Amino acid sequence: MIKTYQSTEELIRHLQCAHNKAHFCDVCGKTFTKNRFLRVHSKIHKGLKQFTCQDCGKAFLRKEHLTVHARTHSGEKPYCCDICGKAFSQSQNLTIHKRSHTGEKPYHCHVCGKVFSTSGHLKTHMRYHSGEKPYSCDICGKHFRQSAQVMNHKRIHTGEKPYHCEVCGKSFRTSCHLKTHMRYHSGEKPYSCDICGKKFCQTGELTRHMMTHTEERPYGCHVCGMRYKFTHDKTVDCHVCGITFQSAEELIKHLQSAIKKKHFCDLCGKTFTKMHLLKEHSKIHTGTKEFTCQDCGKAFLRKTDLTVHARTHSGEKPYSCDICGKAFSQRNNLKSHRRCHTGEKPYHCEVCGYSFRTSYHLKTHMRYHSGEKPYSCEICGKKFCQTGELTRHMMTHTEERPYDNNMIFSNNTKMIFLKETQQPMLEVASLS
Repeated sequence: MIKTYQSTEELIRHLQCAHNKAHFCDVCGKTFTKNRFLRVHSKIHKGLKQFTCQDCGKAFLRKEHLTVHARTHSGEKPYCCDICGKAFSQSQNLTIHKRSHTGEKPYHCHVCGKVFSTSGHLKTHMRYHSGEKPYSCDICGKHFRQSAQVMNHKRIHTGEKPYHCEVCGKSFRTSCHLKTHMRYHSGEKPYSCDICGKKFCQTGELTRHMMTHTEERPYGCHVCGMRYKFTHDKTVDCHVCGITFQSAEELIKHLQSAIKKKHFCDLCGKTFTKMHLLKEHSKIHTGTKEFTCQDCGKAFLRKTDLTVHARTHSGEKPYSCDICGKAFSQRNNLKSHRRCHTGEKPYHCEVCGYSFRTSYHLKTHMRYHSGEKPYSCEICGKKFCQTGELTRHMMTHTEERPYDNNMIFSNNTKMIFLKETQQPMLEVASLS
């Protein structure tokens, strides 16, 4: 049982009497059994660092600290695990490592009872109970419990993604996200359902799957009151007009809009706030395209669509990025481009948590979860998620080499190139 005292003086007297610690620090109150330990400790307050590294100039309070530090330069790791052979530069790191074999977790949380293998992990965990977030982002001011979380968060602002997949070239902000992503290539599914045995790559996927075995419906529509098992239920019907939607989110957006919209399309059920918008929409069903391009003859439903199209002939790009100067023919393209600078990714995958700069990229990504492959090869029938994949595949049926023999597609070797520079980013050899 831990005893509590009202002041440092009472604690010092208790330690002197009960635990034979007669030497205490006047500055912080810490006690020691021997005076030499107190003298060494006092250097912390005085800032005395007598021992200096000859390689980098870093100074230390104690000689043993310098000895340990010197191993970062020499690479010496004198402490080896007798179970797996892994080596460490410090004995305490070996002690902590061996707990991964023994399962020992000597540090206990007195609030929830959770146990940890290191005191550092316990200290971090306690912040969840206390609400303490001592680390903050110097860009947006957001606070975090761990310094590593700040470092990962700041990559949202910088756009940095230092962890790269060696299979497909995709990059990630954290090593954890890369590790999870690699399971989709390896097929590893470490999380399994206790009821039916189905396996999953991520805990979130397992959590959502478990709801299929229960009647739990945690997601509710605040407009109509209906509840759903998932935020992405396959089909959801609108109780107002009967239209079927592919997700609960689409239904919610539809209902929020339909409350203010009174003009319905008889053919598809879409609603509009004004009659002239409905009339313009009706042209989609009638096929009326009044606006024709004078250069190529292509016709459009709306004049604004023709205006945008005409820029493909004139080369006009009236929308420029005020950061890098790159110009675009459409305002939406500029808006998406600016997210490269800000790091903003407002479109989130609810299955795996990945984020994207555009809704199109999210839509394409979702096919990897759903298994949808809308693009098929006319020669062999193989199907693909994206048109780019189909285009590359078609080259395997021809002798076409569009990249000046620098990019080769065969059964054994594939070279991936950066989109704009056509410079090799990664080579994946011996796929067979």
